[in-house]
Amino acid sequence: MLFANGLIGLREGLEAALVVSILVAFLVKSERRSAVPYVWLGVGTAVALSVVLGALLTYGTSRLTFTAQETVGGVTSIVAVGFVTGMIFWMRTAARTIAAHLRGHLSSALEIGPLAVALVAFLAVGREGLETAVFFYAAVEAAGGGTALPLTGFLVGIGVAVVLGVGIYKGALRINLSRFFRITGVLLVVVAAGILAYGIHDLQEAAILPGLNTLAFDVSAAIPPDSWYGTLLKGFFNFSPQTTVLEAIAWVSYMAIVLPAFLWPSRRPAPVAAAPARPA
Repeated sequence: MLFANGLIGLREGLEAALVVSILVAFLVKSERRSAVPYVWLGVGTAVALSVVLGALLTYGTSRLTFTAQETVGGVTSIVAVGFVTGMIFWMRTAARTIAAHLRGHLSSALEIGPLAVALVAFLAVGREGLETAVFFYAAVEAAGGGTALPLTGFLVGIGVAVVLGVGIYKGALRINLSRFFRITGVLLVVVAAGILAYGIHDLQEAAILPGLNTLAFDVSAAIPPDSWYGTLLKGFFNFSPQTTVLEAIAWVSYMAIVLPAFLWPSRRPAPVAAAPARPA
């Protein structure tokens, strides 16, 4: 799960880093440096709330019964897939306009007061943080517990994102953000499909969905789960050698619908034609 979680940490972390750099750069360039600490106040509060939510989800369910744990894990995995899917489609359309959008909100907040500035930063960063917390819990559940790989992957991804964000802010690094979000979006679709399949499996183990013993395929003899390549497939794609029919249907359906929709060229609004001049 190291690669998949690192990808999520990188993607979410870079989004948050871009948001912070846009807000801070706007305040510095408009000579309103006194409001910068309130941006960091909002960012710090959002990060703290995300960490608390992640801890509650990850460790707060350990005392539940097996059925309850599987139910929470399955529902959370599906919610995480919804978050990630919305995120990749939102960034596909918002990458070009996010700076102007944030500057507009911050300008309005500056007229209200410093706490409004903190609220703008909190809301902007908090969305990514809450998505990351939910997806982190889903990743820990998918990894089966007892491993630090999900946390390591997230921390490595977020660390790289912070470095990239600082480089972008200082002008030392230029990234084609549209291409970056497109490539990582494709990879995240594959990761999300695996998380969705795992969520379905959890709900089957909780007896909420049927078909736990109805397998689409069983390749555990050729790909043992504890082998290095079985672990690699599990970490990259959340692949299970024993996949139920319902899991396979969910994975294939998600890939068949979401991936083409994500890759389909987005329509840009057509320019408004000038009205013909009236005859004198």
